[in-house]
Amino acid sequence: MDIIFIRELEIETVIGIYDWERKIKQTIVLDLEMATDIRKAAASDHIDDTLDYKAVSKRLIDFVNESKFLLVETMAERIAEIVLNEFSVPWLRLQVNKRGALSASRDVGIIIERGDKIS
Repeated sequence: MDIIFIRELEIETVIGIYDWERKIKQTIVLDLEMATDIRKAAASDHIDDTLDYKAVSKRLIDFVNESKFLLVETMAERIAEIVLNEFSVPWLRLQVNKRGALSASRDVGIIIERGDKIS
């Protein structure tokens, strides 16, 4: 299994359960690991033969920026569905970080894995 990753993708969005959170945009940070097989792309040296991380990033930025979820858990599940279904990724590990959610902590968030790892 090969993994293409995206680290610290920062996106502004409305997220949270409290009234004040519904009135502002907060920064969430995504880390993704996506299973793929890079051998075809390595042989051809062509973008069409690999998972285009720029296309994934753009899709997620657009989606999250326009979303208004109450829970990070819901956001994480929807992001996973997009990556798995729209980009034909068989497995992904996703971390959604809601920085500043707790005053005494630098990071708060969730890590999920979805799909099946490939050999």
